[in-house]
Amino acid sequence: MATLALSAGAVIKAGANVAAQTQATWNSYIEQAEAYLCGLVKYDLVGNWATLSGGAVAKLFTEYCERSAAVEGISYDMSGYTSRVEAEDMLNVHIFRMGEIKKVLDEAGVQDFIGV
Repeated sequence: MATLALSAGAVIKAGANVAAQTQATWNSYIEQAEAYLCGLVKYDLVGNWATLSGGAVAKLFTEYCERSAAVEGISYDMSGYTSRVEAEDMLNVHIFRMGEIKKVLDEAGVQDFIGV
């Protein structure tokens, strides 16, 4: 079960024209992003979420997971969007922001930054 983010946030970020997908599918997308983030920061974010979730830093992890899930949801079926360009623009926005978050988390002091 997804821990760092809720599927509702991912669906909102995917936009009104995203293809219908099950709750389990959205949770799977989020869980994949959670695993990636745990590997990136070398810390079990999911298992220790209760100690992090009150801080502003936790919002970075939530945003990353929602955006990653939105990318997967949009990529799954682009036929609902007004054009493929619209869907690709949405993907590019999410991918750019995920890259910016990753830059912050890639820095040497990330463990100090997140307080672990």
